[in-house]
Amino acid sequence: MKYYLGIDLGGTNIAAGVVDENYNIVARHSIPTGAHRSFEEIVADMARAAKEVAEKAGLPLSAFTSLGVGSPSCINPKTGLLTFANNMGWRNVPIIEELKKHIDLPVLVYNDADCAALGEALAGAAKGYQNVLMITLGTGVGGGMILDGRIFKGADGAGFEPGHTVIVYDGVMCTCGKKGCLESYGSATGLINQTKVAMQAHPQSLMHEFCGHDLSKVDGRTAFESAKQGDKAAQDVVDQYISYVAVGIGNLSTVLRPEIVIVGGGICNQKECLLDPLNEKLQDYVFGASDIGAPEAVAATLGNDAGIIGAALLEKCME
Repeated sequence: MKYYLGIDLGGTNIAAGVVDENYNIVARHSIPTGAHRSFEEIVADMARAAKEVAEKAGLPLSAFTSLGVGSPSCINPKTGLLTFANNMGWRNVPIIEELKKHIDLPVLVYNDADCAALGEALAGAAKGYQNVLMITLGTGVGGGMILDGRIFKGADGAGFEPGHTVIVYDGVMCTCGKKGCLESYGSATGLINQTKVAMQAHPQSLMHEFCGHDLSKVDGRTAFESAKQGDKAAQDVVDQYISYVAVGIGNLSTVLRPEIVIVGGGICNQKECLLDPLNEKLQDYVFGASDIGAPEAVAATLGNDAGIIGAALLEKCME
C-alpha cells in the first residue's frame, strides 16, 4: 500500500492528512494556523503537523515520496515563490524553501481550490472523470479546473480564477477592482446583497420574517428558504441569482468543455432549489448544448476532505 502526505493550509487551521492509494484519509491532524504570526512560525507548524500525522498513521517520513500543500495562493513557476496569501498577509514568500528546512521531502504547492478540485476528481463527485470544472460559492467565488487529469494552472501559476471573469459589463464593483465579476453576483456575499435590495423593495416579503426584520441577519438561506414557502419576491431573487451562476459556469464550460461541473460551498446545501434549475439554465448558456449537451452540475461530496486528499495526491498530477 502506498501512502501520500498532504496539508490543507487555511486561515484558521492547518489540516494535515495521510491518504492511502484508495484515496481514503487514514490519519488526520489539525492545529490552529495563528495567521497573525510570522511566515516562518506558520511554516514550522506546517512541517510539525505533517510529522505528527505521519506518526499517527504509524509511518516514517521515508514512507512518503512528497509533501503536497494546498495554499490560498499559487506558486509562481519562474520565481518559485508563493505569490499572495491574503489570509496570512503573505506576498512572494519562499514557502517550498522554508518547508524544506524542516522536512526532508520534495514539496509540491498548489492553490487550495485546485487541490479541492483534484480531490473531488479523484475520490468525490467527479471520480472517474478527466476533465472537471469545480466552482465554490462562498464568501467569494473560487474554483479549479482539471484538464486531462492534470490541474490547469496556466503559464504563471495563476491560471484559474473563475470568480473574476466578468459576466456583467460595467456592473457591480468587485473586491479585485474590476466591475461585473462573477464573484460580485454569484457568491454568497452577492446573494446576500441581492436579497437585501429585494427586501427593501418588498416590505411585505416573508424574507423579513425569516431574518427577524433585521437586515444585518440576512444570509445565504434567506431568499431560498422564503422561496420554498411561496414568496414571489424571494423566488425572483433565487431565479436571478441562479441565472448569474449559470452565465458564469456556462461561459467557462463553453471554453473548457468539462465533462462535469462540481459546485461547492455553503449554498450547495440548497441542492434541490439550486442544482435542478441551474442545470436547466445551463442548457441556455453553454454553446452547443442542444446538439452536444451541457455538463451536469452536481454538488461536491467531500467537504473539507477534498483539500487534504487533493494536496496529498498532487504528485499524481506529475505522473
